[in-house]
Amino acid sequence: MSGFRTLEDLPADSRVLVRLDLNSPVEDGRVQDNRRFDRHATTVAELAEAGHRVALLAHQGRPGRDTFVSLEQHADILAEHAGVDVDFVPDTFGEEAVQTIRELDAGDVLLLENTRMTDDELPEKEPEEHANSDFVETLAPEFDAYVNDAFSAAHRKHASLVGFPLRLPSYAGRVMQTEYEANTAIASREFEGDVTMVVGGTKATDVIGVMESLDATVDTFCLGGVAGELFLRAAGYPVGRDVDTDLFDEQWDANEDTIRDVLDERGERVDLASDLAFEGDDGERTEIAVEDIEEKEHAFLDVGSETVADYESVIRDSEAVFVKGALGVFEDERFKDGTVGVLRAIAETDCFSVVGGGDTSRAIEMYGMDEADFSHVSIAGGAYIRALTGEPLPAVELLERNAAGEFDD
Repeated sequence: MSGFRTLEDLPADSRVLVRLDLNSPVEDGRVQDNRRFDRHATTVAELAEAGHRVALLAHQGRPGRDTFVSLEQHADILAEHAGVDVDFVPDTFGEEAVQTIRELDAGDVLLLENTRMTDDELPEKEPEEHANSDFVETLAPEFDAYVNDAFSAAHRKHASLVGFPLRLPSYAGRVMQTEYEANTAIASREFEGDVTMVVGGTKATDVIGVMESLDATVDTFCLGGVAGELFLRAAGYPVGRDVDTDLFDEQWDANEDTIRDVLDERGERVDLASDLAFEGDDGERTEIAVEDIEEKEHAFLDVGSETVADYESVIRDSEAVFVKGALGVFEDERFKDGTVGVLRAIAETDCFSVVGGGDTSRAIEMYGMDEADFSHVSIAGGAYIRALTGEPLPAVELLERNAAGEFDD
């Protein structure tokens, strides 16, 4: 269990500064609604209904990118999910922001402007440096407490994430609390039955690190995506090479030795695809047995039906299943079978399950599955990886140190 304080520990009638992660896709200048708003709305609504005075911090995009926009639209989307009014001020810690914060009444909620529009936010610095920034020193005196609900950004050392715990009593919001407990379960809980991990996605370097770290915990790894092809390449098959992509060769060069070591030392616990799917000349899904591939001529976009059946069987015999990354390009309905097949098997199995890894969780909604059939569906990417592997999460560590009284005057 974590060593941080939660909302149950927050004193009544507090002036609270809350860090959320509302970073979202932006299309033609319009911020797109997504599950992050819905998740964080739980924390926001709880604080407002308890009568706290609430100011929210969040980021959107990075300078120079099309997604680097104001948070004005975010306020309206969040308000709809939370069922409370969310006011917006186009300022983060200037005079307008401070004055608006001081005018908050009990139950009011205010969203401040994009933290990344301030010079102090983005540089990766030690907490002590951030705590002495103008950003933190200006806002901290206006509040009684700081709540970090941004688990998905917890691996960053940005001012709004690690500076305030040195200045204010600090607490975990509901998203931080539930994400941390679920995503660290693979390392912190003991399961009597088999533990399976489904590994996919395009970032093979990340998942190979996960496989190494969880070697003693996971009984079977079911591979797909880029990592799956790279492991097949190491096993001697003519796949895992770039054909009209730049996903494979560079990651192969970076990870070849590790992949070969994993196969040599524990290959009996690594399940590789026996068939793969690609777009045929007629535009339809076409499958080929891995044994029959003589040369990679197409981009493989999913695992094949025999592989799906094999992975489903492994999942149904598991006590716990963790998912990191999609097995195929599920956004294209022709190549959804691997990702959707394993997710449906997990949903139908009485097991502890955590689904994470960037866009993977989108497949649940896209193909009509119910989040309630999974123990936890993570909204985190990089922080999910770190939690799985036991690597430090600076923002979580700061919450724990704050609860231990390290920063008390």
